Amino acid sequence: MPDIATQTENAPSDKGLSELEKVVWQAWKAIELPEGYHAEIIEGAIEVSPTGRFSHGHIINLLRDELVFFLKETDFVARNDINVVHRGSAWVPDLFIVPRDVDRYATADGLGITAAAVRLVVEVVSPGKRNQDRDRVRKRREYARAGIPVYVIIDDHDAQGTVTVLTEPSSDKGDWVGVHQVPYGTEVAIPEGPAKGFTLDEAITGPRRA
Repeated sequence: MPDIATQTENAPSDKGLSELEKVVWQAWKAIELPEGYHAEIIEGAIEVSPTGRFSHGHIINLLRDELVFFLKETDFVARNDINVVHRGSAWVPDLFIVPRDVDRYATADGLGITAAAVRLVVEVVSPGKRNQDRDRVRKRREYARAGIPVYVIIDDHDAQGTVTVLTEPSSDKGDWVGVHQVPYGTEVAIPEGPAKGFTLDEAITGPRRA
């Protein structure tokens, strides 16, 4: 993936936005939430979400532990709980991979980092139709538009439990060319980027379901 940081790092977060988008952006910046909640801007709307349930957090922590070990000799790290900003959108992914020197990608207002830093992003689907649509549909479009190279969806609420690895984002279409989906209990490897060769398997998701 070409490093476009020279074009986007430290860019004003509301540059090039419509007046309505600027209003949404300013409202998001002003939100004060109780501990355990975070707010995102997804496709022009502010969405507030609570901290995930045990199974949600457990999968994320298992995955992060494995990625920390996998990436330890590289120039990349696994991170979470940081705002990722792109053209008026703001996300708090469950997990993502960025360069170790990520400070240079911080936005000028200090609210987060630009999407140009993100090499891989992971979402673990939460219960409820709205939450499922967010990760399966709306964030799928948003991450593709931002040109994030790899999006991994761990879907504990699909009937059989599935892991979907999306690659080759099409920013114009807001979708992905490469789509590889497997049920829980089946190994699937990341095909590109700093996590290339990293395998998601039963140790992270749990066994295949009946």
